[in-house]
Amino acid sequence: MNKNKVVLASFCILASAVVFSACRDKQSTGLEYARNMYDPIAYNPDQPNKNFANGQTAQTPPKNTAPVGFVEDDIYPNTKEGYEAAGINLVNSLQLTEKNLLEGKHLFKVMCSPCHGMEGDGQGHLVKIEKFSGVPSFHDPEKASSRGGLMKDLSAGKIYHTIKYGVNMMGSYASQLTPEERWKVVLYVQELQKAK
Repeated sequence: MNKNKVVLASFCILASAVVFSACRDKQSTGLEYARNMYDPIAYNPDQPNKNFANGQTAQTPPKNTAPVGFVEDDIYPNTKEGYEAAGINLVNSLQLTEKNLLEGKHLFKVMCSPCHGMEGDGQGHLVKIEKFSGVPSFHDPEKASSRGGLMKDLSAGKIYHTIKYGVNMMGSYASQLTPEERWKVVLYVQELQKAK
């Protein structure tokens, strides 16, 4: 029994010494358990990487692959003819529900409003600080699309095609928005077309 008391007393003295010595240096982080949980072991995308033949960490995805759940529709090419065909044949498969409209409004706010403005009037923040000019209004009865026709009369297919491929200064949003998200933005833009 005395031996156990000596071991216990020794352990308590040692533990106290460790605790009090750690408190002495305010800059010390003390002992660290499982150091690899603090330091990332993964490579940064721009770091060299000896595990790949080209020495890069960020790799181009293999051909004919897409992210999980990302189904692309390559029916209409990025041409004037493809734009016109999309305008005639593409129909929004999403229902005009409050949920879809709210999600479309959120996506529009994040992706489109910096140029088009929250009201779709072409007076977004980037236009106001004169970064861009000539951004069209969706509900102006006089404003024509650069591809012909009035902006307020653009069909769902033409809006979708423009979101996917871009036009003029507007870049493509194909990599930022899934097809379903694009259709939600289309729903919201069509509401903006009716606004005034």
